[in-house]
Amino acid sequence: MSGFATFQVPDRVTGTAADEALGRAMTAAWQRDGIFQIAADAGQRARTREAMAASRRFFARPPAEKAACVNDTSYSGYIASGEEVTAGERDASEIFTITPDLTDGPGLPCHGPVPWPDPGYRAAMEAYLAGVGGLGERLLRLVALGLGPGLEGGPGPAGMDRLAGLTRGGWHHMRVLRFPAASRTTERGIGAHTDYGLLVIAAQDEVGGLFVRPPIAGERRPRNWLPGESTAGFAQDSPGWTYVTPVPGVLTVFPGDILQFLTGGALLSTPHKVRLADRERYTLAYFHEPRFGARIRPLRPDPGDDTVIHYGEHFTRMFMRCYPQRATTRRIEAEGLLRRLGAVR
Repeated sequence: MSGFATFQVPDRVTGTAADEALGRAMTAAWQRDGIFQIAADAGQRARTREAMAASRRFFARPPAEKAACVNDTSYSGYIASGEEVTAGERDASEIFTITPDLTDGPGLPCHGPVPWPDPGYRAAMEAYLAGVGGLGERLLRLVALGLGPGLEGGPGPAGMDRLAGLTRGGWHHMRVLRFPAASRTTERGIGAHTDYGLLVIAAQDEVGGLFVRPPIAGERRPRNWLPGESTAGFAQDSPGWTYVTPVPGVLTVFPGDILQFLTGGALLSTPHKVRLADRERYTLAYFHEPRFGARIRPLRPDPGDDTVIHYGEHFTRMFMRCYPQRATTRRIEAEGLLRRLGAVR
């Protein structure tokens, strides 16, 4: 069994004393280990199996078929091994990214359809997204309770929805990943980084390869949302990483950059990286996010600090950084689409 705390999430979170105790245990686990795990119910286990099976079928297709699942209006679709860049180095993962499926996009960056490979793949992934989406909302309600009465809105129902309310109608998305087996020349799957969003819920198969970096006293971490600061490659070869042993039927949950910003560092975005194993590996990484046009301010603002994150701009810039040569990035640059975000709410 994993050494990380594993919780069961109730079907409803209403602000009871038991909910508050569970939320405090979850936030304490993040502050100690950087992650915690969720025991999936039977329905979620079934949805995970179906999504993993659909992923295996897709990645087994010929390269030309996979490469056709791309468009230049969104970052949805296929990403070939080596196309993603972390800290200037190419990652080995193959990815199918799923962002909101907008067939009538409003001409904003990242807005467009998902180039689904087939109806079966779409059905499996949309069922999985619906399941983890509901879980994400309940988790954020619990986390808000766990942060206590200092959270803006106070304890109870008002404070409980302070985080979850930001994500209703949110820019929820997922990265479906395949990692090849390690070779003589590389064991790098994905380089060290933090995730740019709010909440990450990940499922991994039995192979393993994920490492996380828990909070370390005195270690300053770059604030990924600020110009000139990046967590890409952070502490890549330093000691202090913890291997996340695969456990059947659990999901791994950790905070992203937006949650660190919102909580003023009470919860830190968790650095993680992937090392290739002796055989291929599959994972599903879901991101429960604010609305694209949300303007994010800290829940406990410091006097004189007026920093605001426009979520859609933050998302767009992070993807442009990771995929500098992708058709979507070139279109955003050529058409100046970032300028259109000022009026988006």
